Amino acid sequence: MTDSIMSKAATMEIPINSNGDTGTLPEDDSLEQDLQQVMVSGPNLNETSIVSGGYGGTAEGIIPTSSIKGSNMHHSSSSSSMTAEEASRGVAVEKLETVKKWGLNTYKCTKQMISERFGRGSRTVDLELEAQIEVLRDTKKKYESVLRLARALTNHFYNMVQTQHALGDTFADLSQKSPELRDEFGYNAETQKLLCKNGETLLGAINFFVSSINTLVNKTMEDSLMTIKMYENARLEFDAYRSDLEELSLGPKDAVAMARIDAAQQLYQVQKDKYERLRSDVIIKLKFLEENKVKVMHKQLLLFHNAISAYFAGNQQQLEQTLKQFNIKLRPPGADKPSWLEEQ
Repeated sequence: MTDSIMSKAATMEIPINSNGDTGTLPEDDSLEQDLQQVMVSGPNLNETSIVSGGYGGTAEGIIPTSSIKGSNMHHSSSSSSMTAEEASRGVAVEKLETVKKWGLNTYKCTKQMISERFGRGSRTVDLELEAQIEVLRDTKKKYESVLRLARALTNHFYNMVQTQHALGDTFADLSQKSPELRDEFGYNAETQKLLCKNGETLLGAINFFVSSINTLVNKTMEDSLMTIKMYENARLEFDAYRSDLEELSLGPKDAVAMARIDAAQQLYQVQKDKYERLRSDVIIKLKFLEENKVKVMHKQLLLFHNAISAYFAGNQQQLEQTLKQFNIKLRPPGADKPSWLEEQ
């Protein structure tokens, strides 16, 4: 009992008033509660301090044990953080240089474009190649018109076939319900069904024609025009850097100016190589495009002519033979939509 009281007294905090008098001691119950709270929420061992100089020493002698245990860890983490900072700084500098080059290039190209627009600057001209490019653009517009009209014809003809189909069903129904006009309604129903069948065959040929023209116009020609656009942008950049080099060459020839001229010469050579490479690509694509266009249109125009002629001549056998000649397979009725297995 005496030892318990002494241990409690040794751990009690004795409050000191401003006058130096000791205050009253707290009750035993409150002291036990404080001790229980200290035991439950005790100090973290990783943050335990070593006090030098004994009890009541100054704070200058306190050394956190966490710093002793984790000194190596802190050093490695600081090194990794510095490496990450250097990497992020390098990325930022690289992005800044990219934006700077882009801004300078845009300025030069805009200046060259304005100079050409107002007739103050010179531009590189390839008369033969530019004539071929203009022919291609004009041809694409005309083929787009053919494609638009062919689609309109397909839609109108499809509606006519559907009307013939409905009319044939109506004639067949009236043939059963009108005994006095059974023969008349009967052969009109057969005629409409035959026309409907031939019309569906012709629609297969026209749809194949439209699909081929669409591929030629919106894929093959469009791919060539994209390359031409890249070539025209390269031509503008080439002329911009060429003009910049010419302006520097007319200026003073001191050490700083010569360094700028050398840098401009290198940039000019890079743009020249890019321009010549794209020019060669455009020439090759235009050549292959012309060959492909002639081959495709020869086949499609022959198909269109034979199918239309056979349909309006009422020659069902020749119409079916035309589709076999061009390897066109008609979809059976109800095959427009894919099955639920194909949609999965």
